[in-house]
Amino acid sequence: MLLSAEDTQLVLVDYQAKLMPVIHQADAVLANAKRLAKIAHLLKLPIIGTEQNPEKLGSNDQEIKGLCQKTLNKMHFGACEDGLVELLREPPKPMGNARSLPKHIQRKQNTQEERNTIVIAGCEAHVCLLQTALGLLEEEFDVWVVTDACGSRTELNRDAAFDRLAGNGAELVTTEMVIFELLRSCEHPDFKAGLSLVK
Repeated sequence: MLLSAEDTQLVLVDYQAKLMPVIHQADAVLANAKRLAKIAHLLKLPIIGTEQNPEKLGSNDQEIKGLCQKTLNKMHFGACEDGLVELLREPPKPMGNARSLPKHIQRKQNTQEERNTIVIAGCEAHVCLLQTALGLLEEEFDVWVVTDACGSRTELNRDAAFDRLAGNGAELVTTEMVIFELLRSCEHPDFKAGLSLVK
């Protein structure tokens, strides 16, 4: 029922230059997305960004893009159709000297493949975020939508997306919920750094 840092990946959807100026409460949405990226980076969680048709809508916010290990360019509104699932389930890489060991005895690294919980946020909530999150649910990921880091041009569209996502099995959370659940304890070695993100 609580998020676990060991099982979680972060997906940040389309915080793009030409899109953000028309998003309702864009400054707060973007600030919360940056907080999510910073806590995920601090805790060494995989972070993947997406950009919708970046030639037309521009790149993601530079701070967010800099914290993502990968950014997926997409033309479909739902990122799953352009390869997001494959990025989230990258195959294990062999350890050791691959030439000296037969494949059946090569040790496998612990990779993202075991991380089945996706914390997701983005814009627009009722289009790209919604379609991406529903696609992840269809792929049997556990999807946690960070409501205060999601935006649409109107509140009505944003809230309709949240209703639909909750009805389809997504957990709706806030940025602070995510930060404190990933840390779990005030004795966590990164607690002070995490706390600084919410003050």
